[in-house]
Amino acid sequence: MPFDGIVTKAVTEELQTELTNGKLTKIHQPTDTELVLTVRNNRVNHVLLMSIHPTYARLHLTNDTYQNPKEPPMFCMVLRKHLSGAILEEIEQIGMERIVLFKFRARNEIGDISYKTLIMEIMGRHSNLILINPENNKIIDSIKHVSMSQNRYRTILPGAEYKFPPQQEKLNPLEIDDESFIKKLDFNTGKMHQQIVNFLTGVSPFMAKEIIHRTGLGSMDVYRDVFLKFQNKLKSKEYYPAIYSTPKEEFHVLKMTSLEDKHETFSSTSQMLDRFYSGKAERDRVQQQARDLSRFIKNEMNKNNRKLKKHNQTLKKAEKAKDYQKRGELLTAHMHMASTGDKEITVIDYYDPDQNEMTIPLDPDKTPNENAQQYFKRYRKLSTSKKVIEKEIIRTEEEIDYFERLLQQIEAASLEDVEEIREELREEGYLRKRNNKKRKKKQTKPTPEQYRSSDGTDILVGKNNRQNEYVTMRIAHRNDVWLHTKDIPGSHVVIREQNPSEETLLEAAQLAAYFSKAKESSSVPVDYTKIRHVRKPNGAKPGFVTYDNQKTLFVTPSSEIVKKLKA
Repeated sequence: MPFDGIVTKAVTEELQTELTNGKLTKIHQPTDTELVLTVRNNRVNHVLLMSIHPTYARLHLTNDTYQNPKEPPMFCMVLRKHLSGAILEEIEQIGMERIVLFKFRARNEIGDISYKTLIMEIMGRHSNLILINPENNKIIDSIKHVSMSQNRYRTILPGAEYKFPPQQEKLNPLEIDDESFIKKLDFNTGKMHQQIVNFLTGVSPFMAKEIIHRTGLGSMDVYRDVFLKFQNKLKSKEYYPAIYSTPKEEFHVLKMTSLEDKHETFSSTSQMLDRFYSGKAERDRVQQQARDLSRFIKNEMNKNNRKLKKHNQTLKKAEKAKDYQKRGELLTAHMHMASTGDKEITVIDYYDPDQNEMTIPLDPDKTPNENAQQYFKRYRKLSTSKKVIEKEIIRTEEEIDYFERLLQQIEAASLEDVEEIREELREEGYLRKRNNKKRKKKQTKPTPEQYRSSDGTDILVGKNNRQNEYVTMRIAHRNDVWLHTKDIPGSHVVIREQNPSEETLLEAAQLAAYFSKAKESSSVPVDYTKIRHVRKPNGAKPGFVTYDNQKTLFVTPSSEIVKKLKA
């Protein structure tokens, strides 16, 4: 993802405009890798997200909300001690590097003015947030500590002297001229975009490929012209924030002519970044937290699929029960024709309309009567097993359906939802319950997702089985409208209205399709009916219901519509 020096420059300039001389009013650290600062400036509260996530490290203003822990982490406490109420005097990018300095003016414990600098280093898995005292260049604290054993070049620990990351000896695209740019290129070697990445600081491969695309197969003069235009756009801040639909989504603040027909533009760099990264980091955290849970559920599904296969094989054998009964009855009717020691007997099949002959195998060590009884015994055994197997097949299919629903719920779950799913598996006996000696937490009510349609109608969405049952069986009125994807695992959706408009019905169907296994599909069938027609069978798994009197809509899920309804 090309959060390069150019994007850093654009977002830094935007932050300079929006935040400089603002007052830092709130400091939160939702996770080990994210810091959220609220800066009030010009009577507006701006929420600044700083993330050192190993994959999604970034810096921008955000409209997303973050769940804060009950106990703030140590780094958050240190920042509150030194920066609460501080004035953000200056925001500075180091050259074209992905290093941004936030310079604050604050007051210490005795009321004297003091200066602190919060440094954001965006370097993939080596990203960090470091608070320093600029008077002596000493580190006060950092969100991630790095000892000498981890990094010989510099130590990032409280009390150590701050040192910038090692220089890459690249050229600043804002400072070099076109001749220097041409001299650095080796036209005989090839891989021109990689050459540009290697000698220009702040330029990602994504941007370098765009530069080469603009040159085509041109001469040196064309390369000069393209570079000068690129440089002028940087200097004049002619930004064009957009997300491009390549095989995977990419973004940049300069226009990508090679992908012009596949892009979505934004009014600001922060808006673009917020849209691109929204939910990605949380989904990554949820996947990490739920990795063991997903593995357990998949193992259970595989076990049940193997069991179902064996049951079907046994059922196929049980289908022969009537054959054994028939052989026993025919043998009994022709007992006078058989003798001990016979290996088979050929008799007339009275059950066959054409009265054809039938050969019945015999055990020569048994009498004809014992052979007949043996066939009847097999018949009784298979008949009994068939009834048992049919019940087992139904139960196994229900188990598979249950685990498929849980897997779908994990895909759309938040961290809180994952814990509810884990607790449900404990209650159902699939996971070992927690130590009873520990004090039990008070059972809290499920909190389903709340949405609002274009005409203001409330819509509730269950994200797991507990929420689904709470929405359908407890909250909803008997005449409210209930929706669910047809024969596809998904969320229960309830419209809090007896006669919703067609627009609201379609929007609720969008939610049902989006929070289902068919999220990436088109023309997804969604059933809807009144709550009074929805029932939970006795002994059914959590979240399982039956319904009737339904009608079906077909919709194509859209994340944009879901975000709009959430907002």
